[in-house]
Amino acid sequence: MIYREAGQFKTSYGADQAMLPIAQDRWVIGVVVAVMLVVVPYISNEYMLQAVLIPFLILALAAIGLNLLTGYAGQLSLGTAAFMAVGGYMAYKFTTMFPGLNLIVVFLLSGVCAAGVGLVFGIPSLRIKGFYLAVATLAAQFFLNWTFNKVPWFYNYNPSGTITMPPRELFGVMAGGPEATAETRYLIALVVVVLLTFVAKNFVRGRVGRSWMAIRDMDIAAEIIGFRPYQTKLLAFAISSFYCGVAGAMYFCLYLGSAESEAYSIDLSFEVLFMVIIGGLGSLLGSFLGAAFIVLLPIFLTNAPQLVGLTLPIDVQKHIELMVFGGLIVYFLIVEPRGLARLWQIAKEKLRRWPFPY
Repeated sequence: MIYREAGQFKTSYGADQAMLPIAQDRWVIGVVVAVMLVVVPYISNEYMLQAVLIPFLILALAAIGLNLLTGYAGQLSLGTAAFMAVGGYMAYKFTTMFPGLNLIVVFLLSGVCAAGVGLVFGIPSLRIKGFYLAVATLAAQFFLNWTFNKVPWFYNYNPSGTITMPPRELFGVMAGGPEATAETRYLIALVVVVLLTFVAKNFVRGRVGRSWMAIRDMDIAAEIIGFRPYQTKLLAFAISSFYCGVAGAMYFCLYLGSAESEAYSIDLSFEVLFMVIIGGLGSLLGSFLGAAFIVLLPIFLTNAPQLVGLTLPIDVQKHIELMVFGGLIVYFLIVEPRGLARLWQIAKEKLRRWPFPY
């Protein structure tokens, strides 16, 4: 009853093809964004912002980047963390070489650098696909991590090989470095993620998104009807790498503050891949749901024994957490292979048909 389209008439093609054609969706999205922007920074403590919300937003952006490539364009990739590393290290170079450069511009330039690297490693997609392409992107993971670890220029010849975010202001407010507050860094991450999600939504619902999905579903048929597979695949790699690069720059500047190449290891690539699979392939909402699942579940499992009055050794607690975490991932994949976004879609359809949901 509260989620029906009755009385909502669309009088133009633009209204029918709107990003959120149902008024209830617009209200919910607007309320959620307003609450996260206005209420959350003032009711959350530093732990909640620094350990939960900031990594959630950044990893959700990385998941969107991978989802554009794998979920919409159908190109498998295991090198997400490598492109994030490009963004992180280039953000460090930009902030140290150009001290007066705006932090948002640093993020965008880092994403552009990652897009260029993504184009290079996307070239194999013109000849191979499937698991062979996944292996090719996995090579990017090892090569780029080795490069950032062995070439001193990337970490300014620091003997420790560590990159550290210098103090940086944004519109007169300290936004980077140890002096930046968690509230400021959270708000910057939120604004960047919301804007880039809006851009990604317009990509996937337009001509570019239709070409990606045509190549994903059947590349030979897509080429026959006029789509250009080479340009389409390279564009998918470039845009996906741009999003991952921006996420990597934010991961370094807003979350870690100080990092080595191991911060962007292959474990991070698999973590983002799990977010996309659990959340739902080909769904921007699924990227957020998957990121929430991956970020929040380990925290819940860590604190669950204390809630019931159990005190376990740290190593036993960690092993139980890994086993439960892996089991829940397998369970979700069996119950709903199309991810959490599909469960949300089913719930919405039942609301639209209530009280006759079946």
